[in-house]
Order: sequence, then structure tokens, then C-alpha cells
Amino acid sequence: MAQAAGVSRQTVSNALNSPELLRPDTLLRVQQAIEELGYSPNRAARSLRTRSSQLIGLRVDPAVEDSANALMDRFVHSLVESTEVAGYHVLLFTAAGNHDANDPYDELLRSAAVDAFVVTDTFRGNPHAAWLSQQGVPFVAFGRPWDDPSARHPWVDVDGRAGAVLAVDHLVERGHSRITWVGWQKGSFIGEDRRSGWVDRMHEHGLSTSRLSARGDDTMEFGARAAHALLDVSPEERPTAFLCASDTIAMGLLRALDTMGLRGGRDLGVVGFDDSIAAQVCTPALTSVRQPLEQVAVEVVGRLGALLAHRPIPESGCVLSPTLSVRATT
Repeated sequence: MAQAAGVSRQTVSNALNSPELLRPDTLLRVQQAIEELGYSPNRAARSLRTRSSQLIGLRVDPAVEDSANALMDRFVHSLVESTEVAGYHVLLFTAAGNHDANDPYDELLRSAAVDAFVVTDTFRGNPHAAWLSQQGVPFVAFGRPWDDPSARHPWVDVDGRAGAVLAVDHLVERGHSRITWVGWQKGSFIGEDRRSGWVDRMHEHGLSTSRLSARGDDTMEFGARAAHALLDVSPEERPTAFLCASDTIAMGLLRALDTMGLRGGRDLGVVGFDDSIAAQVCTPALTSVRQPLEQVAVEVVGRLGALLAHRPIPESGCVLSPTLSVRATT
């Protein structure tokens, strides 16, 4: 850049950061070289450390079809409240139209538009956490680094296994013994974590899990199909209750029960996961494992504040306990 403009590197730096220090003709020459070369200064971690925008970046994805889950809506609302208390604001962005999943992050870093990021959906193959770590950019993840136990970035998560244990105990107390798990495919770390709570707790109660499980997509359509398949057996093999990996699956299952003349809570127990708004307002109202998203947001913002102030964080990971919202379906 300096060579193309016929000036020193310090002059280029002045043109980008303190243009008032340069003579008009020198500034014009540097600006022309910048335009011709298509140069865009990447301030990245250096700028984030020396210049504060008071903004925290959070990527949001479009709503998923055939889903009743609004978990991220609750989290975003809680995050906004917590960041405001800490003196920050949340900048929402999407990845629409970008071929590279990291492009939106890179663009915000180049413009020094944010001080740090919150990363969600830390599923296998999600590139954002690894990319931000490589760039040295401050961020905190909502979700543990499932496929990289050696990761050192700070994260906050909810104990899904413990949530399933709560649900199994509740259903057993209600007199259920054949409790079926209706969950996601094996590739889901979160789904397998929740399922492990069901398996282990059922065995601790002396109950069988044999032929009491179904796997599929996180859609209401799958929940409905699973209900029909699991109930199309002899009376002694039929489940007495369903524990679902999400409210979306549970909502589809409840719809299927209705078409069969059955009702959750009266004929079969049904428990969902995430305690969405849909779970609270549907008929019958759905018992569901509730994630403490308000506390998640507080913990995330606390770690962001420590990162930006260059304070040590006692431990990189924080796992919070869920609760069970008991309603009509149990």
C-alpha cells in the first residue's frame, strides 16, 4: 500500500486513522491507492482492544419451518436486558447471502463495529467459535464445545441430562413405568446428552428402555409420526408416557394423540423440552423442561465483561441446572 502511493507506512496509517495530519494532495494520493487496490483495513482483535463500540454481536438465524421452538427469542430478550445493565447493547446480524459462514463476522471486525460476540448453536461443524479463537477475538458461547474438549474459550450451557432426569422422576411419581424417549438423530450432541439422562434414570428406577425410543428430525411432523408408530403395538407394549427432546416434537405428538381420540395428561403423559411459549399456551398445556435463559444471559455477559476488561475468568465453562414446568399433560 505505502509503495503504491509513494509514501511511508506511517503516512498510510495517518491517512486511515488521522487524515487531518496530512496535506490534502498526500491524503488524496493515499486514498486513490486504497481504492485502486481494494484495500479494507482489518482491525479485528487489535481494534476491539483499543476502541470500544459498546456493541456485542449476535448472529440470528431464520425461523425453522414446522417448529414450535422460540428458545432463541427468549435468550435474545434476556441477553439484551443483561447487556444493557452492563452498559452494552446487542447488534443482531444474519448470514443471508454469504457463501462463507464467517463472512459476517469478518465484515463486522473489519469495520470495528462490535467489541465482542456471543456465539450460539455450538453443534458439530459450526465454524464460528474456532474461527473467532484463531482471530483472537473476544467471544462467549451459549453451548459447550461438544466436539472439542480442549477448547479454552468461555462458554455457558444448561445441563440437558439433568433436565431429562427431572422429567423421568416426575413421570415415575405420576405412576408411569413405560416412558418412551422421542428424540433427535444420533449426530446431535445435545440430543444425546438429554437422552442419556432418560436412559440412566430409567435404569436407576429399575425400568426397561427396550423398544421405547424413536429418533428423527426436530419437527412436529416427526412427533406425529412417532406417536402413531409407538402406539401401534399390543396393549402390554404401549408406552404410558412420552419424554420428548423438544417442545416441537411434543407438540406434534399431542396433535397426533388428538386425532386418535387420546389426550395428554388424561390418557398418556407427555413432557417436552425448552418450555417454549407454545408449550405454555397449547391445549392441553405442555409440561416441559425449562432452561434458565435469564441466568444464562447473566453468566454470558459477566464473562464478556471480564474478557473486555482483561480480567481472568475462574473457569472457562459454566453448566446451569434446568427446572421442570409442570402443566396439564402430566
